[in-house]
This record gives sequence, C-alpha cells and structure tokens, in this order.
Amino acid sequence: MTKTPIAVLISGRGSNMNALIEACARPDYPARIALVMSNNPDAPGLETARLAGLTTLAIDHRLFPRDREGHEKAIDAALAEAGIEVICLAGYMRVLTPYLVSRWKGRMLNIHPSLLPAYPGLDTHARALEAGDTEHGCTVHLVTDGVDEGPILRQARVPIHGDDTPQSLASRVLEQEHVLYPAALSEFLSHT
Repeated sequence: MTKTPIAVLISGRGSNMNALIEACARPDYPARIALVMSNNPDAPGLETARLAGLTTLAIDHRLFPRDREGHEKAIDAALAEAGIEVICLAGYMRVLTPYLVSRWKGRMLNIHPSLLPAYPGLDTHARALEAGDTEHGCTVHLVTDGVDEGPILRQARVPIHGDDTPQSLASRVLEQEHVLYPAALSEFLSHT
C-alpha cells in the first residue's frame, strides 16, 4: 500500500498526534507521518515523536517577531522539503495567515474540541456548559482563512452530564478526538 506522507503540527504534548502515530503504524492505514513540526521547540510532543522514530523539526515563532508570514514561509519550505502532501494540525496553537492556508488549501486538516459551527476558538468546554448544552463533541474540518470555519469532514458527539466540569467534559471529548482524527484522515485520503 502506498501511504500518503503527512505532517503533524503541534504546539504542546501532542495527544492527537499520538493517536495518528498509532494509526499510521498499521499496515492498512493510508498515511505515514513524514514530519512532526512545532512552533515551540520545548513542546513535549516533539520528544514523543522522536522516541517513535519520527523526523521532527521546531521552527520557533518567536524568532519571527511581527512576521507571521515569514514564519509560515519557513514552515512551508520545510513541508516541501519533506515531500508532505497533507497537513494535520493537532493542538497547533497558532492562527494561520492566508499565506499558509492558501498554499495548503484543501490539504490541511484540523481537529477542534466542539461541534462546529458551535464554539470556535478557545474555552469550548466551559462555553458549552455555560450555555446549558446537552451534548458536546469534536470536529475534524478543513482549514480555511476563518478560525474553525472550514468544511466539516466528521464529528463525534459526547453527552453532557449534570455534574460535568470543563475538565471532566474535556477528558471525555479528548477520548473521542483520538478515535475521530485517524478515522477522518483515513476517510479524507480515500476520497482525494
């Protein structure tokens, strides 16, 4: 089986990256992680990726003060050099500029901890609880210029319990993210 070379972009521990690493290790999975990249050289997920035998790279955004596009040009060059065909954002905590979004249009996926279009951005679990919602969840979507506004590829739903806190809800949603992201990526690659 020919596996599509993907990059996983992280900013922190990379728990969704771990789910993708496990999926890509299966012989029947249609992707291989050719590069794990972070804007944060101290991201714990980089060490996790190295221990898994993956190629890693940190391009520190702080080295590009007030030049987001310059940072993204460096990212784009590294992606091209690695032969990447699809990008998976997995806890990448940077709002991307139109430069990188347009360069990777239709080939960049993100996972977000809400049932989009509800609660784009941050603090999704607290916002769902404050609104009195009865269910919450996560979404894999294509990245576009708007924050968490791209076409939805797949979602997973999680019931909200009366005694939920933002932390307990986040924990249950994260479990679903780890199932959803590999499934959505596999489905996406089978249609491209």
